[in-house]
Amino acid sequence: MSKVFTITEGLENMGALRTGGQGSVYKGRRYGPIITAVKLLPTPIHTESTDDKNFRNFQNEVEKLKKVNEEPNPNVVKILNSGITESGSFPFIEMEFIDGPDLEDLLKPPHEPVFTIKEIIKLADQLANALSHCHKVSVKHGDIKSNNVKFNVHTGNYVLLDFGLSAMSDDQRRTSIRHAGAIEFMAPEQNEGLMYFQTDVYSYGIILYELIAGRVPFPLKDNGETARTAVMLAHMELEVPDVMELRRKNLPQSWTDEKKEMEMMVPAWLLQIVNKCLQKDVSNRFASGIELQEALVQGSIGALNTSRPDEAWNTDVLLKENERLQGLVLYYQENEAKQPAPTIVAAPDDPKSVRMSKTVFIMFMILLCGFTVFSAVVMDKFGGRIYHGVVNRLFKPSKKKPDSARISSPVQSDTPQQKPIENKLPEEEQTIPPEVDSTADSILRNIQRAKQRHDNPQFYRDSVNKADTSNLNF
Repeated sequence: MSKVFTITEGLENMGALRTGGQGSVYKGRRYGPIITAVKLLPTPIHTESTDDKNFRNFQNEVEKLKKVNEEPNPNVVKILNSGITESGSFPFIEMEFIDGPDLEDLLKPPHEPVFTIKEIIKLADQLANALSHCHKVSVKHGDIKSNNVKFNVHTGNYVLLDFGLSAMSDDQRRTSIRHAGAIEFMAPEQNEGLMYFQTDVYSYGIILYELIAGRVPFPLKDNGETARTAVMLAHMELEVPDVMELRRKNLPQSWTDEKKEMEMMVPAWLLQIVNKCLQKDVSNRFASGIELQEALVQGSIGALNTSRPDEAWNTDVLLKENERLQGLVLYYQENEAKQPAPTIVAAPDDPKSVRMSKTVFIMFMILLCGFTVFSAVVMDKFGGRIYHGVVNRLFKPSKKKPDSARISSPVQSDTPQQKPIENKLPEEEQTIPPEVDSTADSILRNIQRAKQRHDNPQFYRDSVNKADTSNLNF
C-alpha cells in the first residue's frame, strides 16, 4: 500500500488502485466507513481561475458529468465530487467505489477465456443502457475498455466506470491517447484526438467482440511504439477477423461437446450489432448509445417474435437457411439425374398385368400400324370383288330348284344331272377371280351335301347295302 496522504480536506488516500498515463485511480475514504474511488487527471491546474484554460475546460466537463447522476442509473458509476488536490494541483473526480472484478480480470484464469451467450447478452444490454444514459446528457465517455467496466458483486450489475477522459480538453485527450491509451479499444478517429458519440459505440463493439471471441480483434503484442502503431493502423485499414472462428478456437476444453455446440449458437442479431459498431467510417455506425440500445431491444424482441419472420435482424439467418435449402434441392436433382430410367413394371398385386419394356412396346406398335396399313390397301383394291363373290355363292339361291326325286335316288347322287345347279352367273359376277369362284363352289357343294344327308337318311342305308364287303376280313 502506498503512503497514506490527504487528497483534500475530509478525503483520505487509501492507496493506488490503478495508475496510467491517463491518470491514477486511488481508493479513498471519507471520515467514517464510506469508501470511494478517486480519479486524478495528469494535467496540473496551477490556478483555480477562469483565466486558466485547463481549469476552465475541467469545470465545463465536470458540469456535464453532474448531469449523469441527476437521474440514477444502476449501470453508471455515481460521481460524488470533483476538485483539485491540495498538493500538486491535480484535478480529480471522486466516484462511487464498485466492489468486484472488471472484465479484464473475468477473461483471465481461473475464469473461462470466453463469456457464455447468456452473460454476453446481459452485459450487452447493461452497457448499452449505460451509454444511452450518458449520451442523453451529451456526455461522451471516450475511454470504454475492459478494465473500465466492473461487475458489482453486491448488485450483480455491470457498471461503467472512469469518466476521466471526458473531463479532459481535446489537446490533453490527444496527448494522453497517443502515449498511454488502451489502443486496442480505440476507434480510428481517436488517433487524431477526435471523439464523437460513435467513438463510444466503436469501443462498445470491441468489448462485445472480446467477450465472444476471447480476445480483441487486434491484440497489442507489447507496449512499444511500433506495436502500438501497428494496432492503430489495423483499426484504420484491416478487416476485423471472423469472431465466430476465434470463439470456436477459444472455447474451454472443460466444456462438454453439447455445451460447446450450444455456445456456438450466438444470435445473428447480436453479431449484426457488433459488426455495425465496428465500422471504420463513423457515419456507418450507430449514431449514439440511444440508437444502439434501441437496436439491441429490437433484435432481442425480433428473435422471440415468430409472427414477424421478416425482422431486419433475422435477415442473415433467413438467407443462410434459404441457401441451405437450395443446396439440398440441387443435391437431390443431381442424384435424380444419375438414376437409370425406370422400367415399366406391373404392380405386384395385379396378376393380369404384363411386363413389357419400352423398346418391345414401341416395336409392337410399329408392326401393328404396318399391318393395319397393309390390310387397308388390300381391302381397298380387292375388297369389293371378294365381298360380292362370297355373298353370291353362299347366300344367293339358284334359278332352278333341284328335283326331289332325283335327290332321293341314290344312284343319281353323283351324276352329271346335278350340273343345273351350276348356272351361269350374271355378267357383273363373271369378273370374279378363279380362285375366289372355286372357293365359293366348294363351300356351296359342301353345304348341299350336308343338307341332303340330313334330309334323306335313306341315302346312308342304300350306300351301305350296295357296298362291296366281300373283300373284308375279320
